[in-house]
Amino acid sequence: MPFVKLVKNKAYFKRFQVKYRRRREGKTDYRARKRLVVQEKNKYQSHRFRFVVRFTNTTVITQIIFSEIDGDKVLTSAYSSELPRYGIPVGLKNYAAAYATGLLLARRTLKKLGMDSEYEGNKTIDGNVFQPEALEERRPFKALLDVGTRATTTGARLFGALKGASDGGFYIPHNEKRFPGYNRESKEYSADVHRERIFGQHVASYMNSLEEGDAEKYAKHFSQFVANSLEGDGLEAMYKKAHEAIRKNPDAKAKSDKPHDPKFANIGRRSLKQRQDRVKQKKVARARALLAAAEEA
Repeated sequence: MPFVKLVKNKAYFKRFQVKYRRRREGKTDYRARKRLVVQEKNKYQSHRFRFVVRFTNTTVITQIIFSEIDGDKVLTSAYSSELPRYGIPVGLKNYAAAYATGLLLARRTLKKLGMDSEYEGNKTIDGNVFQPEALEERRPFKALLDVGTRATTTGARLFGALKGASDGGFYIPHNEKRFPGYNRESKEYSADVHRERIFGQHVASYMNSLEEGDAEKYAKHFSQFVANSLEGDGLEAMYKKAHEAIRKNPDAKAKSDKPHDPKFANIGRRSLKQRQDRVKQKKVARARALLAAAEEA
């Protein structure tokens, strides 16, 4: 039998160090995170803001996050589940919804910082790259795109959120090379193709073709659109109204104060006398229960 060298010996395992938990779970790219978070030491408390875009099974999540020694802090956040307030009841995870969520986050953040009147963003949505021009009084709010572990393919929905935030008044360094409508071979960019995605025309064209070709499949795939009386030809008008409503009032909905269950109310710490009385009460209750059981027997 040939000699086989043992590579992973005792010294190897004694020095083995496991990866970070979120690296083992495949949730955080620490190489990318370091380059997004690290700040020069002479810029004390000068935060580097990240424009974070995440997708769940049903919604789009956008956040402005900055890092401190004790962890990440969220400045503002916006969810596509808020879009029904602005007139978008369905399709809360497509490209158009991602754009609207990014726009909502930008307007909400700038209003919180008192910059919404200075930086109104791009109201003429034509699909072209937009970056706000810096004013003498105050520079635009700058953030870096944080895509997490998602693939940055051309036309991905996360770039829809990026475009919405940029049109909303954020300064996020980017170009058109990953937007829908960019041809990598000819290196040409069609802003009209991107505009169609922003207003959901790719969904509208599929709806119209499916309605004409297979009515049963249309009723099944677009049941929520049918329930809300939405047709393909009316999607662009719906998104335009939603964008106007977002700009008019980007504030988050106030949480309603629900009455608390007294069973789970915080009664505070008992004193020594109260604890002793509590023990006595339990003993009396236990004795009465035993006595009642004996009488029944």
